[in-house]
Amino acid sequence: MKKYDKLVRDRIPEIIKADGKECVTKVVPIEERAELLERKLMEEVNEYLEDKNLEELADVMEVLFGLAKNLGYSEEELIEKRNEKLEARGGFKEGIVLLEVK
Repeated sequence: MKKYDKLVRDRIPEIIKADGKECVTKVVPIEERAELLERKLMEEVNEYLEDKNLEELADVMEVLFGLAKNLGYSEEELIEKRNEKLEARGGFKEGIVLLEVK
């Protein structure tokens, strides 16, 4: 049996079983999730940097939602905060690079 010891999406055990395989899992308490989510974020960001596609971006977003939930925030609150910052400071769509301030 291959060993992983990493956070996976909630339906992965079900998908593995539907494929006729067995898996061993555990559910970690909320206090232990932050570190696992942060590791997963790095994994997903690295996958995005390698493949640069929408699927990998969606994976990064899902981990961000998990991190928000772990901190006690909903997906809606995260999106609302993003929108507040977008309104107040803008986004990253224009490609503006700050070179210096005098």
